[in-house]
Amino acid sequence: MCGIVGYNGNRQAAPILLDGLEKLEYRGYDSAGLAVRNDKEIEIVKAKGRLRSLFEKTNGGLAMAGECGIGHTRWATHGEPSENNAHPHASDGREVVGVHNGIIENYQELKEKLQKHGYVFYSETDTEIAIKLLDYYMKKYKKGPVDSIARAMMRIRGSYALAVMFIDYPGEIYAARKDSPMIIGADDEACYLASDVPALLNYTRSVYYIDNMQIARLLKGTVEFYNIDREPVEVEQQTVSWDAESAEKGGYEHFMIKEIHEQPKAVKDTIHALVKDGKIDLSVSGLSDEVLSECTGIHIVACGSAYHVGLVGQYVIESMTRIPVRTDLASEFRYRDPLLNNKDLVIIISQSGETADSLAALREAKNRSVRTLGIVNVIGSSIAREADHVIYTMAGPEIAVATTKAYSAQLIVIYALAIETAYVRGCIDEEKYNEMLTELETLPAKMERVLEDKERIQWFAAKYANAKDMFFIGRGIDYAISMEGSLKMKEISYVHSEAYAAGELKHGTISLVENGTLVVGICTQNKLFEKTRSNMVEVKSRGAYLMGLTNYGNYTIEDTADFTVYIPRTNEYFTTTLAIIPLQLLGYYLSVAKGLNVDKPRNLAKSVTVE
Repeated sequence: MCGIVGYNGNRQAAPILLDGLEKLEYRGYDSAGLAVRNDKEIEIVKAKGRLRSLFEKTNGGLAMAGECGIGHTRWATHGEPSENNAHPHASDGREVVGVHNGIIENYQELKEKLQKHGYVFYSETDTEIAIKLLDYYMKKYKKGPVDSIARAMMRIRGSYALAVMFIDYPGEIYAARKDSPMIIGADDEACYLASDVPALLNYTRSVYYIDNMQIARLLKGTVEFYNIDREPVEVEQQTVSWDAESAEKGGYEHFMIKEIHEQPKAVKDTIHALVKDGKIDLSVSGLSDEVLSECTGIHIVACGSAYHVGLVGQYVIESMTRIPVRTDLASEFRYRDPLLNNKDLVIIISQSGETADSLAALREAKNRSVRTLGIVNVIGSSIAREADHVIYTMAGPEIAVATTKAYSAQLIVIYALAIETAYVRGCIDEEKYNEMLTELETLPAKMERVLEDKERIQWFAAKYANAKDMFFIGRGIDYAISMEGSLKMKEISYVHSEAYAAGELKHGTISLVENGTLVVGICTQNKLFEKTRSNMVEVKSRGAYLMGLTNYGNYTIEDTADFTVYIPRTNEYFTTTLAIIPLQLLGYYLSVAKGLNVDKPRNLAKSVTVE
């Protein structure tokens, strides 16, 4: 969602702020703005639309003097996309200027309170209300920014990350957060803040993860932290292992195709983080053999593509360990009053570690005293800090909105967790355990082989760039693969696409198939191959154009499919890792053929940090 950046140092702030906002474009936005403190005032420049407009208005930032400033890209929630509603927002005399990511739930109540005290509002945003609430407390109590921010935090309900400058406190930026992500970077001469790591990588890899209900004061090279009671607190500085180059396109046309090609490395790095000396080592997560052996049920909770990883996990873990597994959409988990007991394990999967619904589900599980495991890609993220156990995926920064390499890295964690749990529970013997680990190690090379077929998929995508409707069908794990393939098509190609369990076709779905309808049939599971192929015959007889996706050796599928993509054979539990790549490529190349914005599809954001 919205992106926040800040800089306080000895260099001109605006160009650094624009560079940081550019690194956060993947979060999605409809307007942008900067506020920079100069010798006389806090200057504000805002623009509707893409960041290029703000860049041109400020001559790349060079037109704004000052070494302390904040910036913002806005995703409209309260109020339409407009320059007036864009951030930063200011109090009447610009004594207080700030930016905000999140949603203030009691904004109307606060607005009415402030109107009674003579405040007039120029925008439709909840952010303006927060800034003027700070101004009110500054003038009423006259105890400074930390006191005013703490008072506002106790009155505001909802989620927020705030970055604020005060006219009477030059050379200082104040930040606060509740549930929305914020990272603070520091070196010897400057401090930085941002909504996500990529905005900081060009400048520093020494960061602080400000905690919920904390306040930070950013000076030139030093940071002070306070709790909600205005008391100083210590926050440990951490080092980000990602480098700046990994957040650049590196010669690729789009981040998405770069990240598709980075999947073998992400998978290899994740395997090597989990497998040591020929054994799966979960000790860094704190998950013991005792916990895994005594587990009575597993609940996998996630959103979007991470939810589809969970569906694969449900098939794999349940089959291998015989532990009952249920996969929930995070946005539904709390509201169905799930049945949990203290020997269950709730697994939260999230690339960013900040997904609002997933974070809320984690907290619900913890409130019920159920053990939690976070599978996340961002060190120090909220889910990583709050979960009882955490396993990190080694995907590196993922910039494209449509996830690819993070999805594949999450699958590896699920496979490793399934194998280790099956082994400690006696469901597989040492021979089988070693056999599966050996096969796991072959996946990166097999993924490279799948990528070699990309030109054929590009040709096919160009041929069907005008497709209006698309269906993905499969059974078992192939159904879970179908769901992720369908999502990729919808996300970046804007094609109406649905995934169906192939056995459900006769229960209504087949009535939607007509001449020329594109259907992708996925057949990687030997026991289900003939049944799925029969379903493919059914749709073809009704005029569908068929793409088949199967393993090398299953050449009889060519008797049915009009176009076939093959993947190398592997353990059937691991096929998702290979089968998803052609579907990612299909969505990517179809989007390119249509001339769409692949990395930043309309109406979508990389990290959904508000409910």
